[in-house]
Amino acid sequence: MKIVLVVVGKTDDKYIQTGISKFVERLKHYIKFEMVVIPDLKKTKHLSFDQQKKQEGELILQTLQAGDKVVLLDERGKEFSSRGFSSFVEKQMVSGIKRLVFVIGGPYGFSEEVYAIAPQKISLSQMTFSHQMVRLVFIEQIYRAMTILRNEPYHHD
Repeated sequence: MKIVLVVVGKTDDKYIQTGISKFVERLKHYIKFEMVVIPDLKKTKHLSFDQQKKQEGELILQTLQAGDKVVLLDERGKEFSSRGFSSFVEKQMVSGIKRLVFVIGGPYGFSEEVYAIAPQKISLSQMTFSHQMVRLVFIEQIYRAMTILRNEPYHHD
């Protein structure tokens, strides 16, 4: 199985880029992983939030393949402990799917079209994080899940 993380917009902060790179490199030892960055929309000044979500949604949908299991990172999603998330990932790994695709949307959330193809949602916390920070935290949680599944000492209860 391959894990794909689709994100809207580039990561500007160098310290976040460094952290992401660190965990992406570590993940290579456990599972195939790819981060797909959808470019920021241009000329959004005259677009409503819904129009921006719709355009971003079209770009998100273009990254998907038949048979993908798509999970949105959404504030209304299910919250997991790190062990619970590792169990979720393990169930996906043994289910036979080829790609588990997590999506972090833009600042205004997801279009209805994206919600329609991804009935499963995960929330990292009831707190609000920047979209850039969520990337780092979530990739670290994927790495943590891999180490939990291998009973490695990275995670402490």
